[in-house]
Amino acid sequence: MALQWMILTYVVAVEAVLAAVLTLPSPKLLKYRLVSLVSLLLQPALFIVPFAGFQLLDIYWKNEHRLMCTSEICTASERDRYEKSIYKAQRNVILCASACLLYWCIYRICKYYKEIQNLEEVEKRYKKE
Repeated sequence: MALQWMILTYVVAVEAVLAAVLTLPSPKLLKYRLVSLVSLLLQPALFIVPFAGFQLLDIYWKNEHRLMCTSEICTASERDRYEKSIYKAQRNVILCASACLLYWCIYRICKYYKEIQNLEEVEKRYKKE
């Protein structure tokens, strides 16, 4: 059951590293090559958005059908297990949201750099004329 959360954790870590690398200053040629490589990887990596959405729906469904342990009938261990499951669900929601947010950030960064490159090409053409 924890395999999907490990996959999501690794994907978020890779997305965070990619976002950091794309925003670091570097020479233009290296930056444009890196942006083009990441742009090629973005389309197959889009699977993360529906995957995270499905995980969010799973968390919501489990939350709605979770046994409540708030009365005095529950033992201390049951109450601890209930609180632990709530904390895990909150952590996983943050993980899903950060996966989608980081994907969007990387997409926008790549699109921004491509627009800059296109504008530079247009500027070169106007200077030649």
